[in-house]
Amino acid sequence: MSDADSGPVLYAEPGSTWWPVLWGPGFALTGLVVELLTPGGVNLPVWILLAGALAVATVLWVYARRRALAVRLTPEVLTVGREDLPVQRIAAITDVGAPLGTRVLGGGFTPPKGTGEIPLRLSDDAVVLAWAKDPATLLDELRPLLPAS
Repeated sequence: MSDADSGPVLYAEPGSTWWPVLWGPGFALTGLVVELLTPGGVNLPVWILLAGALAVATVLWVYARRRALAVRLTPEVLTVGREDLPVQRIAAITDVGAPLGTRVLGGGFTPPKGTGEIPLRLSDDAVVLAWAKDPATLLDELRPLLPAS
């Protein structure tokens, strides 16, 4: 997201929360407890190393999801994934059809799984697809920012 999207945030989807980072250390702790409860030696350094490695891998995964799947609307900018679209470029959000091959905002060939498509007509008559997990709420927040048709 750019520094240009100043102003109050009207709608936001983070793309991912940070709690999955705890999965790896949780699995490692479970393995350590099982090892403590069974006969034989305990490999504490291995479990600590495993917990750290899984946490680092998950941090990278969450960071990527937070950049690629985030949606944010301010009065000036609609950010979808890693793409910023100035709100002033949006001409219409109702009665806009999305022809086959319409460009998806934020990159990719299709909107991410679990999101709803929002066709937007731009001021140059191009149609693009925005997306959000809650497209109705995003449209409700976007509607007052557009000039009356």
